Amino acid sequence: MRTLVIGDIHSGLKALQQVLEKAEVTTEDTLIFLGDYVDGWSEAVETVEFLLELQKTHKCIYLRGNHDELCLDWLLKEEHNPVWLQHGGTATSTSYAAVSEETKKRHIKFYKELKNYYLDKENRLFLHAGFTNLKGIEHEYFTKTFYWDRTLWELAVSLNPDLQEEDSNYPARLKNYKEIYIGHTPVTRMGKTTPQNFANVWNIDTGAAFKGPLTIFDIKSKKIWQSDPVYTFYPSEKGRN
Repeated sequence: MRTLVIGDIHSGLKALQQVLEKAEVTTEDTLIFLGDYVDGWSEAVETVEFLLELQKTHKCIYLRGNHDELCLDWLLKEEHNPVWLQHGGTATSTSYAAVSEETKKRHIKFYKELKNYYLDKENRLFLHAGFTNLKGIEHEYFTKTFYWDRTLWELAVSLNPDLQEEDSNYPARLKNYKEIYIGHTPVTRMGKTTPQNFANVWNIDTGAAFKGPLTIFDIKSKKIWQSDPVYTFYPSEKGRN
């Protein structure tokens, strides 16, 4: 049995289907999705429908991304949010325009039931973005940090690789967990299209919303499977580019 982590999808359903096939995913595998299921490409509704069906046959852990929270807020309040619309929300709102109220209610339930983080038995932490409390997730004051924070990744990237964990200057945040898996900040900003590792933090967001592929990552073997660049599945769309 494998534990597989899936990066930010951003409505790229076709890429998700392809990479699941490439990884030869079975019902014996545990699938941990790092959030941001919507906002980007045109198949927001279809992506959530696929995930709802997938959890009926597979062991799925769905984490909350900031874009999922923004979409939920829009579905509940139907208020105009220009910032959300500029960052992928336009495609999502268009996707939801033709669906029934029953479908919307089913999706609202999905968004509400997303988890802020998952900690496994081997002290490996999975969450969309990060946390700020030096003592770890259970001491975090603001839950939105779990799906909005970028300072954890910034800290890991900037850390002197020669600094040992036993050193008094080693960041206390990173000592809490064996490994930390995040999405949220695309590694394409660094000119990369594969998962990146600094200290004990792994970033699996390979830029599916932009010009990158969607990635599945095996946390034990560190093997990766990737879709074709997601934009190639949607040639007439801009995504978040």
